[in-house]
Amino acid sequence: MAKGYWMVHVEVDDAEPFKAYVAANVDVFKKYGARYLARAGQFEAVEGKLRSRNTIVEFPSYQAAVDCWHSSEYQAAKALRENAGRVDITIVEGYGGLQPGK
Repeated sequence: MAKGYWMVHVEVDDAEPFKAYVAANVDVFKKYGARYLARAGQFEAVEGKLRSRNTIVEFPSYQAAVDCWHSSEYQAAKALRENAGRVDITIVEGYGGLQPGK
């Protein structure tokens, strides 16, 4: 079963409600088996639209990633950041096919 990922790009305009949103995600992400692979660290924007924070969240399956997004718990957490900034989230299925050099 392929893993699922949230690719998240954020521009925070109001830090306090955004911090509340991040704190509210802890239990929700735990419930759906999520873990951070990248979280607001150093980056270089080499092409496309720029946001100041970039995060990749891994889930045990694509379905878990989708279910987490649609859960009432996540939607309640999401409501905490409604006016805190601009957020782009894409849910993608992991890839298990051929890799370069193999």
